[in-house]
Amino acid sequence: MTAVESPASGGCPVHHGFEPFDQKNPFPAYAELRREEPVMFDERVGYWVVTRYDDVKAVFDDWETFSSENAQAPVRERGAEAERIMAEGGFTAYSGLSARTPPEHTRIRKVAQKAFTPRRFKVLEPSIRAHVVQCLEEMLERPGAEGDFFADLAYDVPTVTILTLIGADTAKVDLFKQWSDSRAAMTWGDLSDEEQIPHAHNLVDYWQECLRLVQDAHDTERDTLVGDMVRSQQAGDEISDHEIASVVYSMLFAGHETTTTLISNAMRVLLGHPEQWRQLVDDPSRIPGAIDEVLRYSGSIVAWRRKALRDTEVGGVAIPAGAELLLVMGSANRDEHRFDGGETFDISRENAREHLSFGFGIHYCLGNMLAKLQAKIALEEIARLMPGVRLQEGADIGFRENLSFRVPLEVPVTWKEAA
Repeated sequence: MTAVESPASGGCPVHHGFEPFDQKNPFPAYAELRREEPVMFDERVGYWVVTRYDDVKAVFDDWETFSSENAQAPVRERGAEAERIMAEGGFTAYSGLSARTPPEHTRIRKVAQKAFTPRRFKVLEPSIRAHVVQCLEEMLERPGAEGDFFADLAYDVPTVTILTLIGADTAKVDLFKQWSDSRAAMTWGDLSDEEQIPHAHNLVDYWQECLRLVQDAHDTERDTLVGDMVRSQQAGDEISDHEIASVVYSMLFAGHETTTTLISNAMRVLLGHPEQWRQLVDDPSRIPGAIDEVLRYSGSIVAWRRKALRDTEVGGVAIPAGAELLLVMGSANRDEHRFDGGETFDISRENAREHLSFGFGIHYCLGNMLAKLQAKIALEEIARLMPGVRLQEGADIGFRENLSFRVPLEVPVTWKEAA
């Protein structure tokens, strides 16, 4: 099959309404792709777009055919000035894990997994809860009874959590967020050469901080994730300082950006379905299941990338060696062949945990338990302290433009007494 051509567009493919960087409401286009062209080549980005559940899962699971080596590659090539800034600034960061392949991936993940343990999460749980409560109480003290769950809660909590785990300065939340925004823009955005320049400077500073954290762990005994990896290295595990810094570079991004989005999307979607929010208020034990349904219905990451290492097929479509694929989990998670009534949000859904929002196979997200723990705590405390919260009337929530992350710009809410 080929993309339908629109006479009005001068013969250019219309791609079933799919716009790679537009995250406002991509789901109607996803549904049409699943029906009409589940494996479609999009020449605008140079990717084969894969949208059905079984196909996406099969590609994730076959790392020997579909390499993750392009997962962190810039969607748009860096301009000459950005390249110069990064080269002169000593930027040599590489993916921590997601773009590495075995045996290198296996070796590094083994060390990282020793440090990234449930024990560390449980130790942090009281401080995460206290931070959530503090943020909510500050919101409730505000005159006007209005706020924004993105800016007032989800922005800070996951960032402070991952900075604490890694041993970075928790007073620099805004700076780390700024660096993370630059990483997202430079890797998954659609920037002009001129627009890349400030982000290139930020990435240099970000990488130098990662190197500093590793050196600090060598110089000073610290009970942190970085300290754990350095001690593993000193005990004989095969991992270099550059590889540890690259893991830190990834964790300082992935460890909070997607959780900020998960908490924001959870409240955006739940308050958009007030009868289901009320069910959680009445029975908070249902919150873990609701979080999985949020991840299925409106995940933080809607698309990820792979590269074919040999001639192959996906969904009956021939894929040549060297071809790049965009796996659209945001579509797969609503595939009616896997999820009955997939376009419907239902916190009672029995198979919601089969979503692909954390990936699948050897690259399954290392931090999934920490992300779900923080979302669970946030929802529990909102249900306890703000049971009557609701979206502000007429809220039209925008989303950041990029290829892979569906990030709401705000979640405006009110807890005023209804008129």
